[in-house]
Amino acid sequence: MGRAHEVRKEAMAKTSLIKSKLYSKFGKEIYMAAKTGGPDPDSNLTLKRCIERAKQNQVPGDVIKRNIDKSKGGAGEDFAPVRYEGFGPGGSTLIVECLTDNVNRTFGEVRSCFTKTGGKLGVSGSVTYQYRFCSLISFEGMDEDEALETMMNAEIDIQDIEAEEGVVSIYGAPGDLDKIKDALVATGKELTYLEDKVAYIPNELIELSPEDVGKLRRFLNMTDELDDVQEVFHNVIIPSEEE
Repeated sequence: MGRAHEVRKEAMAKTSLIKSKLYSKFGKEIYMAAKTGGPDPDSNLTLKRCIERAKQNQVPGDVIKRNIDKSKGGAGEDFAPVRYEGFGPGGSTLIVECLTDNVNRTFGEVRSCFTKTGGKLGVSGSVTYQYRFCSLISFEGMDEDEALETMMNAEIDIQDIEAEEGVVSIYGAPGDLDKIKDALVATGKELTYLEDKVAYIPNELIELSPEDVGKLRRFLNMTDELDDVQEVFHNVIIPSEEE
């Protein structure tokens, strides 16, 4: 069938892997939110937000329903949040957020990612002090002035607001994510949300050599293949052609 067929086959396999990872990530979040706060999103705000973010990322409805139904049984696995901090290539810093039912397994897998890419796992607090932990919502469909006015009218004290190439990003206290989102929704505008999460934002960004960028990309690819890893934050500006 030729090279073209092989390329398509490889691309489809990669897409399938990405989808599987995405479904697993949101499936765990939805399962734990429903198990902890109840399966009804109308009375469980955490679950409601998880479902919204899952839908924004095109997670199928049956994946969402299956994990909510699984939580109703009472039994089943319990996932605990675990955070690892460390140092990557070229002086970069990394924060790896996980949700796991086996801490020993997860620790070994994450440590291996650091080791194989020339990095080093650090102790708790060795990296996070260089980041701010905050809510982040990025969207299109409203300019910076309108967004700022919306926040002021809702009496939400945001930390920062940025606008670049039509994308507005609002940073706020970790506990204000829902307030910010609700205020934007209340405007009635058709907004396209690009990010909607609580995240670690680096205080300063750095650039790496092409060789070190390659190592960082390998680290990100390796952690992306781990089922227990939910999110990876870093302080590197990755050139667009490397994306």
